[in-house]
Amino acid sequence: MKLVRCFSLLLLLQLLPGISAQAQDNQIVKLSASIEYQRIGGWDADRLNKILQVDTPAFAGISVTYSPARNAVRLYRVTYSSVVPERGNKPTVASGLIAIPDVEGTSFPMVSYEHGTVYGKQEVPSFPEQSPETQLMIAQFAGQGYVVIGADYFGMGTSAETEGYMVKASHQQATHDMLIASRAVLDHLKIATPKLFLAGWSQGGFVTMAMLEKLEQSGVKVDAAATASAPVDVFVALNGFLNFPRKNDASWLNSLFILSAFSFENYYGMPGLARSLIADAYYDVSRKAYLREPFNAADVPTDLHKLIRADYFDPQFFAASAYGRLVAQTQAYRWIIKSPVRNYYGETDEAISVGLGQLAMTYQRAIGAGNPAVEALSTGNTSHRGTFATAVPKWKSWFDGL
Repeated sequence: MKLVRCFSLLLLLQLLPGISAQAQDNQIVKLSASIEYQRIGGWDADRLNKILQVDTPAFAGISVTYSPARNAVRLYRVTYSSVVPERGNKPTVASGLIAIPDVEGTSFPMVSYEHGTVYGKQEVPSFPEQSPETQLMIAQFAGQGYVVIGADYFGMGTSAETEGYMVKASHQQATHDMLIASRAVLDHLKIATPKLFLAGWSQGGFVTMAMLEKLEQSGVKVDAAATASAPVDVFVALNGFLNFPRKNDASWLNSLFILSAFSFENYYGMPGLARSLIADAYYDVSRKAYLREPFNAADVPTDLHKLIRADYFDPQFFAASAYGRLVAQTQAYRWIIKSPVRNYYGETDEAISVGLGQLAMTYQRAIGAGNPAVEALSTGNTSHRGTFATAVPKWKSWFDGL
């Protein structure tokens, strides 16, 4: 009878492959002392097309025509060992996502997606249910035969660190090591990724360019990199908000100062840095916001003149301050770029000015006869989210052609 029951169970599993696949979900596969992964689910083509047709327009506030998903995807969370460069290469563990087309085949192009600024610790790629931007990338790319990977950055996802917001070397390390870990997982799953593309929006646009810089320095071939609303020079961005504000500047720009000030203080080892920037009345609530502790968002002023000490509105003081000097180092375009790059920008983006959107191209083309590797392209009169939503199918069309 036991043999009969065992045979019946095996037959049932063969007839119902979904049961077998479900049994694999959340089981941790340890590849080495430094890399492990687990399947966290799968989305069918109907779910992916709903993201393209319903969820993304609701998120971005704009209707965009996307090519429909053709296949389902399998989703995996990866955890991997890395180091924090700013802390003397302190060992750490980070997380990220791999989305794999659920189709026959063993070779797919890969897109590494670098996510934008988020306020929830799990609003990142490896928790895709909580990340509308990641959902769009999965639906548009993984749903059409690309492997999509995405690092969560230090302090986000499952990381035990505090957030390293706009901390350049840590962003480079997290994304570089996520690429290595992803390739190890894909090798284990017998999947090849002969082409590598990079893409990112907002903060992730900066991270994409920083990752490209590190990969080029390391001799890793990148077939192309594309961004949307990328603040490639944070000193340019923050000076604009402080000293040359636009009528359409976003109310949430206060978070950029808060997150960067506390991140710089923690990662660069500069006690008191955030307090030197943020007015006393708003220091405690700002610290709670950075640490993702409970706080009332209405208690954080959107008026930068209330949140930030008056001295910082003097451009010379800002440039000479400890915070300003760190901000000035936070750029990702001042090297001789070899890979083809397209930086998309919106004409009415409430966070990234047109000049900042074009800056990497302007800089590269100012070098002698001009380096043509970088091209800046307008998405028209689009908002910050609208620029992303509009750029994604343009990224894919370009990558497809390469």
